[in-house]
Formats: sequence, structure tokens, C-alpha cells
Amino acid sequence: MTNPAPRAAILLADGFEEIEAITLVDVLRRADIDVTLLGVFGLEATGAHGVRVGADAQLADIGDLAFDAVVLPGGMPGAKHLRDHSGVQALLARQSQAGGLLAAICAAPMALGRAGALQGHAATCYPGFEDQLIGATVLAQAVVEDRQVVTSRGPGTAIAFALALVRRLRGEGVAASVAAQLLVAG
Repeated sequence: MTNPAPRAAILLADGFEEIEAITLVDVLRRADIDVTLLGVFGLEATGAHGVRVGADAQLADIGDLAFDAVVLPGGMPGAKHLRDHSGVQALLARQSQAGGLLAAICAAPMALGRAGALQGHAATCYPGFEDQLIGATVLAQAVVEDRQVVTSRGPGTAIAFALALVRRLRGEGVAASVAAQLLVAG
């Protein structure tokens, strides 16, 4: 019997950063990770630059469904919506308490900060949002991995961030294979 594919939820709130969200979905699915796009406000979200993306399910409808990883793309005001939404905060708290992987890029690590998930962790974010990383030791690196928390800086680091998640969920060999397909040193 083979192991089931790891499950990742990527949350979409209006104002998300399109490069980050689409890169994450694409790279994770190339690695045979079962990705569910969760709409925070409905089954469609509009990105910060007007790109509309359909969600697979609504956050309000998933109940206590468990994921191996919960992933937050940045963008504004999308990251603020993630930080301020009680359902998102409840999902992040459950994931953190279960020791599951939490990942956020760009401004979205501020949602992890609000949820208390960065307490005692190293993390990074888009420049200017460092004060929102409550409890974290802030580093200015492209991708920061600290125990079950993975954070990244922005659109230009999206592939490296996604590959870090693939390594965590599927192993170094799969990450190297996907990186080679993408012509990325990875």
C-alpha cells in the first residue's frame, strides 16, 4: 500500500499576490501534493492585480479537516484579510497545536504572528512588515525554516519557498526533480 499524497491547503483572500499563490499551487501539484485552494470569502478570490482565481472549497465548509500544511500567500490587502479573519486564525491555531506545517510568504507571516505561531521561531517577511511577526526572531533571508514554520520574503522568492515546502512534504529527491523540471537550482 502506498502512502497517500500529503495534503496542503492554500488560502485565498481577496488581494492575494498572484505570483505567490499560483507558483505555490503549480510547484506543489508538480510534486504530487494534494492541494486544496480554500476561499476565505467564497469560491472565487481576486488577486491584488485583478486576476480572479476559483477555489476548490470555502474555508467555512471544511470543518475540522486536517492538512499536512497550511500555506498563506501574501499580497495586500489579502494578507490583512488572513490576519484579521477569525476562521483563518482558528485554522492556524489548530494546525500549530497539531504540530503541522505552517507556511507564509510576503506580508502573510503577519497572520502567523497574530495566531501566536511564530512565538520562539525565526521567520522572515516582506520588508516593512517585521513588526507584525509577533514573537519571532526576524531574519532577512529569502526562505526561513524553523521547525514546523516556513516563511519567505515575496514574489521573487516564491519558487524557492515552494521547493522548501516540497522538501518538507515529499523529500529532497522529489524537490530536486521538480527543481530540475523548472530549470531551477534547488
